Amino acid sequence: MRILVAGASGALGRFLIPRLLAGGHQVVGTSRSEHKAELIRRAGAEAVVADGLDLDSVRRAVRTAKPDVIVHQMTSIEGAADLRHFERTFAVTNRLRTSGTDHLISAGMEAGVRRFVAQSYCGWPYARIGGPVKTEEDALDPKPPKQLRRALEAIRHVESAVTQAPVSGIVLRYGAFYGAGTGVLDRAFLEQLVQGRVPLIGDGGAWWSFIHVDDAAAATVAAIERGRSGSIYNIVDDEPAQVRTWLPGLAMMLGAKKPRSVPAWVIRLIGGEHLVVMMTQARAGSNAKAKRELGWQPARANWQQGFAEVVG
Repeated sequence: MRILVAGASGALGRFLIPRLLAGGHQVVGTSRSEHKAELIRRAGAEAVVADGLDLDSVRRAVRTAKPDVIVHQMTSIEGAADLRHFERTFAVTNRLRTSGTDHLISAGMEAGVRRFVAQSYCGWPYARIGGPVKTEEDALDPKPPKQLRRALEAIRHVESAVTQAPVSGIVLRYGAFYGAGTGVLDRAFLEQLVQGRVPLIGDGGAWWSFIHVDDAAAATVAAIERGRSGSIYNIVDDEPAQVRTWLPGLAMMLGAKKPRSVPAWVIRLIGGEHLVVMMTQARAGSNAKAKRELGWQPARANWQQGFAEVVG
């Protein structure tokens, strides 16, 4: 198949392109700059410079690519370790998940695209009730903290638009990304952790789901080839973990001191309710549906195995 990866120069795209090429697919990747487009070409794919927030630019890119499948991986989350200013950090990503999604679907329909796969997120968006591990059928949070509202609205939009599109639409709710210098293992975050600037908030009782970017890429290929139309899949590893387990564990791997404990009420005052929710109340996701329907299995079964591989 001929596949257009929108946002191909991002963390996931760098792993996705080689896997698609190895599977015999023709790949065209988009990026917002010529410099990053050159990185896509070096990976063996064709490249097109396009602005996901500009409909005409997206239409030109899709017409040039002539794809059978569009994979929507457009984000702008540099500095994502700055959770205190979450709304500001994810402002552009929210627009890419709303306007950018609409632009890609519109252009894809005009070009006769048969399948559309889009990125979403598994974790804090789930409702903070019931058990710690949620399936794709469980409800999203009806009343998120103020800092998370626009991001959750954007997530709801991309999921609804893609699964209800008049093409074979599939949504992948990825867990918290990590890889060398990526996501949870971003250099800035690790430096803060080593310097003792990342506290354990409250009881650290929130549950997180993680996924190595290479495992996420493998799941994305499986969804392109075998995903069921209109479906949503949690793309996470096998063993969710509470913050009070994985955060001190990561500090230990880095040779850093155990994070100090700070009461939730203090963080609520100086950082915001959203930080308390993400560190004490968030829920994780089950990957059972993805494993069953996509025939996919993460190579890193849990955060301990994956973090150790990267940090080592």
